[in-house]
Amino acid sequence: MMGPAHSLSGAAAWLGVGAAAAAAGHTMPWPVLVVGALITAGAALAPDLDHKSATISRAFGPVSRGLCDIVDTLSHAVYKATKMRGDSNRNGGHRTLTHTWLWAVLIGAGASAAAITGGRWAVLGILFVHLVLAVEGLLWRAARVSSDVLVWLLGATSAWILAGVLDKPGNGSDWLFNAPGQEYLWLGLPIVLGALVHDIGDALTVSGCPILWPIPVGRKRWYPIGPPKAMRFRAGSWVELKVLMPVFMVLGGVGGAAAMNLI
Repeated sequence: MMGPAHSLSGAAAWLGVGAAAAAAGHTMPWPVLVVGALITAGAALAPDLDHKSATISRAFGPVSRGLCDIVDTLSHAVYKATKMRGDSNRNGGHRTLTHTWLWAVLIGAGASAAAITGGRWAVLGILFVHLVLAVEGLLWRAARVSSDVLVWLLGATSAWILAGVLDKPGNGSDWLFNAPGQEYLWLGLPIVLGALVHDIGDALTVSGCPILWPIPVGRKRWYPIGPPKAMRFRAGSWVELKVLMPVFMVLGGVGGAAAMNLI
C-alpha cells in the first residue's frame, strides 16, 4: 500500500478500537480517541523505514533519509542471517524486519518505556514524530507542496497542545494504566496497532508480507503472508485508491461516532 492508505487504515483501526471499548462499557476519553487515532495514522507509515523512497524517508529531511539507509542495511543483514533454504536471495531489506509482528511489539514497548521513564519531553517527542507522520499521510497533498519546516511546526505545536489536554485530570494520560508512575504507558498501543495494520495492508498486495517472522512456515522463515493471489492488488492501483481508501474513511467515521456513543 501507499502512505495515504496506510495512514487512513491506521486511524480507522484505532477508532474501531474506541468503538469496541465503548461497546464494552469502557468509553475512551475523547483526547485518547483523537491522539490515539493520529498516532496510529503516523505509526502506520513507520514500517517503511526500510524503504528509501517511502513517505517516512522524506518526513524529517536528512535525519529520516539517513535512518532509512541504516534500517535498510540492518534489515537486509537480518534477512541474510536468518533466511532458510526456501527464502529467496534479496538485494535490500524492504518488507523484511520492520514488517513483522516482533518489530511492531518491540517498537511499541520501547515507546511505552520511553514515555514512563523519560517524562514529559519523551511524551512530546513521541507525539511530535507521529503527528508529523500523520500529517504526511493523511494530508499528503498539502504536505507535498508545503515546506518541511511548516509541517514540523504543525507537528510540534499540535504535540504541545495535545499533551497539555491529556495532562488534565480525566483526559486520559492515565487511561488503561492508572497506577502511580504509569501515565502514558498506553502510548505504545497505537504504535503497535499502526505497525500491524501496515503489515496487514501490505499482505494484501502482490508481494505479500512476512508478518510471522521469525516463525518458520514450511521451508521459509520469511514467508510472505497474504490472501490467494487472485485477491491481491498492486500498491497504488485503482483498488487501493477507489475502493479501500473510501472504505477506510467510512469505517473510521462510523468507528469514531460509535466510540463517542453517538450511534
